[in-house]
Order: sequence, then structure tokens, then C-alpha cells
Amino acid sequence: MDQETLMTMAGYGKFFILLFVFVIFYSYAYSIYKRQRTGERDFEKYTSLVHDDSFDSAPLEKRDN
Repeated sequence: MDQETLMTMAGYGKFFILLFVFVIFYSYAYSIYKRQRTGERDFEKYTSLVHDDSFDSAPLEKRDN
């Protein structure tokens, strides 16, 4: 194989890897959006962790043992 063919294959490879990562990221973001809208899980309560992150703070969710 010559240099030009290898560069072309590398370009296509990078494009398809980028496309794959793009699809995975946006499907994950959409699933979070859908779960927030349907009320399956409330992700907004996790934003308080940034401001109230101490050892004595109350847990966000109850755990079943």
C-alpha cells in the first residue's frame, strides 16, 4: 500500500470512530432527557452535590439493604 491509501483509510477510520462516539453520546443524553421528562429519575437533585458536598449532608436517595 502506498502512503496516500493509508492516509485515506486513516481518515475514514477517524470519521467513523467520531460518528460512533457522536451517536453514543447523543443517545445517552437523550435517554437522560427522556427519563427526566417522564419522571423516572430526577437528575436535578444531583446538582445540589456541587454546592452541598460535606460529610454531614443528608443522603439524596434511600438505600435498600
